[in-house]
Amino acid sequence: MELILWRHAEAELGEPDEGRALTPKGHKQAAKMAEWLDRNLPESCRILVSPATRTLQTVEALKRKYKVHADLAPNMSAADLLRAANWPDSREPVLIVGHQPTLGLVAAQLIAGQAQEWSLRKANVWWIAQRERGDVTTNYLKAVIAPELLATAGKQHPR
Repeated sequence: MELILWRHAEAELGEPDEGRALTPKGHKQAAKMAEWLDRNLPESCRILVSPATRTLQTVEALKRKYKVHADLAPNMSAADLLRAANWPDSREPVLIVGHQPTLGLVAAQLIAGQAQEWSLRKANVWWIAQRERGDVTTNYLKAVIAPELLATAGKQHPR
């Protein structure tokens, strides 16, 4: 199984927490990551999103069908997220658009094998996959992508 964790892009401060919208910078971050994801995600990928405004605005940049899932709301547990994704039994890749600290807890559990408070930066994508060798299944980090490392369409970063 492949699990892709996408933290929402930069959002405004304020209350209520679930109603916070993306900033102009956040919209740019979401667009850059969505462009990269659209090129790299399999068509069969299921997309699950927190009901918070900032995650909905982040995923809308991807322009693919998605499902809002209450178990991905802010402050839900790593177990809730993994259950929503059907980890490790899903037959297709799953993209989760969610929040800290849950995404970091999931990444640590799957990669390091223990509960640790890892931090995924805003708008970053962590792509976790499984490898089977004989009777042994291991999880590994396939990619970590940050929007500031992606060139905008038609523009390359200076070298």
